[in-house]
Amino acid sequence: MTTNETRNDRTARIAVLNDLCRTAMGLAGSLYQTQGISALPLADQSAIRGKVENFADFTPDNDPYGERDFGAFEHKGARIFWKIDYYNKTMTGASEDAADPNQTVRVLTIMLASEY
Repeated sequence: MTTNETRNDRTARIAVLNDLCRTAMGLAGSLYQTQGISALPLADQSAIRGKVENFADFTPDNDPYGERDFGAFEHKGARIFWKIDYYNKTMTGASEDAADPNQTVRVLTIMLASEY
């Protein structure tokens, strides 16, 4: 394989793992909501999580590396961000290889844009 093929394969694997993390919240990674999200009514929290799970509006502006690790949308006039970070298995630092689920813990954080 060429370097580009390897890079493309790696990026595709990360994107698949990130999609799984986002659509299987709390099962394929850890899920965190910020204080701002947690302070919202439960129905709004649920609706926001549903929007994150179903998010498909990936563009070069919000997904420049093709990893599908960030998204933004509006909910009842509030700008919402979600992002996925990659940690090592002990959660003491960054993962050395986000494409390898055996050495990576994915953390999905949902926040108000104002909390970023």
